[in-house]
Amino acid sequence: MQAFLEAFRAALVSLLANRLRSVLTTLGIVIGTASVIAVVSLVQGFSESIKQQLSELGGSTLTLEAVNTNENFRSGKINTIGFDDLETLRYRVPGVGAVAPIMLVNTPGISYRDRTVSTEVRASTADYAAVYGRFPIKGRFIASADDQGRRRVAVLGSKLVDDLNLPKDPLGEYIRIGSEWFRVIGVMEKQGDLFGFSLDNYVVIPFDVGRALNGNRLRPFMQVSFTIDDVDQVDTIRDRAVRAVKASRPGTADDDTFKIQAADSVVKQFDEITRTTTAVVGGVVGISLLVGGIGIMNIMLVSVTERTREIGVLKALGATRRDILVQFLLEAALLALLGGLIGIAIGWGTGALIASLIPGFPPAAVPVWVILGAAGFSALVGVVFGIMPASKAAGLDPIEALRYE
Repeated sequence: MQAFLEAFRAALVSLLANRLRSVLTTLGIVIGTASVIAVVSLVQGFSESIKQQLSELGGSTLTLEAVNTNENFRSGKINTIGFDDLETLRYRVPGVGAVAPIMLVNTPGISYRDRTVSTEVRASTADYAAVYGRFPIKGRFIASADDQGRRRVAVLGSKLVDDLNLPKDPLGEYIRIGSEWFRVIGVMEKQGDLFGFSLDNYVVIPFDVGRALNGNRLRPFMQVSFTIDDVDQVDTIRDRAVRAVKASRPGTADDDTFKIQAADSVVKQFDEITRTTTAVVGGVVGISLLVGGIGIMNIMLVSVTERTREIGVLKALGATRRDILVQFLLEAALLALLGGLIGIAIGWGTGALIASLIPGFPPAAVPVWVILGAAGFSALVGVVFGIMPASKAAGLDPIEALRYE
C-alpha cells in the first residue's frame, strides 16, 4: 500500500510539473466526455418528463385507441373508436371501473367578448378527472347531471383563461364554442409545456353535448381510458376487453384496427426505447474517448523518451519494474480521469444550457450511473492506452537509461 501511495504521489508530481502538456493531453478526453454527458443529459431529461406524464395514469388505467398506419391516411380508410365500443367497455366487460372517453369536437374557435382563439375542445364524462388524474384548481368538474341534462358548461385549461383574457376568477363567465354559449364552471390544474406546446390549451365539455355538436357521428375521433377494479388482473381484463370489442364489431376478423394498453406498459416501452437510444448515442459519441486515449498514449510515449535518464536513476536506486509500471499507469489514468471529471462538468452545464434555450424542453437530467460510468470509462481508457508506454518505461535497461543523452 505504501508503495502504491508513493507511486501515486510521484505520478501527481510529474503531471503538475508539466501542467500545460497535461491539460492539452486531456483535451480529447474532455471533449469526448462532455459530448457524452451533454447528449445523455438531454435524452434522459426528455425521457423523465415523458415518463412522469405517462405514469400519472398509473398501472390500473387502460386505454382503448385506434391504430392507423400511413396507408390508412393515404387511402382515407381511417380506423376510429365508436360509441358502440364505449358501450361495450361500460357494460360488457366484467372488472372495468370508471370509463372516461375523450372525443374531439370540431369547432372553428372559442370566443369571449371580442377575442377568439383556437384550442382543443374535448368532450368527456364526469369520470375524466379521476381516470386521467386531472382536477380543477378553481370551481368544479363536469358532473353526471351536466351530461344527462346536456348543460352547456365548460371546464377550461389554465392557458385558455389567459388567451381569452378572462378574469382571474372566470367562474360564471360565458364563452362561445362555435355557435353555442357555455358557462365556465371550473379551471383545470396546470400541466406545463412539452416541445414548446402548451398542455393547458384545451376545454372540456359534457360528452353528450359534444356528441350533439359533432352531429352524432357514429365513429368520431375518440379514445377511451378506463380503470380496473383489481390491479392484479390487468392482463386478464385487458384480454377480456379486447375480445369484447372485437366481438362487437361485425365483420372484424382481427384486432389490428385498435389496441388496448396499460399506461405503465407505455412507460416501460418508452423507457426501453430511451435506454437503447442512450446506449447508441452514447456509444457513437464515446468513440471520441478512444481518440483521446490515443492522444494520451502518444504523449506518454514521448514522456518515456524524455524521462529515460530519470527512469535509469530510479532503477539504480532500487525501483523495480513493477514500481515503474505502476507509476506510468497511474499518470495515464490520472490524466484521463482528470479530463473525464472536467468533461462531466462541462457536459452537464452544456446540456442544461441547451435545454434552457429550447422553449418548452424539459430540464436536462444526468443520472448518477452516467457520471460514474463516464468517470470510470475515462480512467479505463487511460489505463488501457497507458499500458504500452508504461511497459516500455518498465522494460528499459538501467545502464542504458543512465547513459541516455
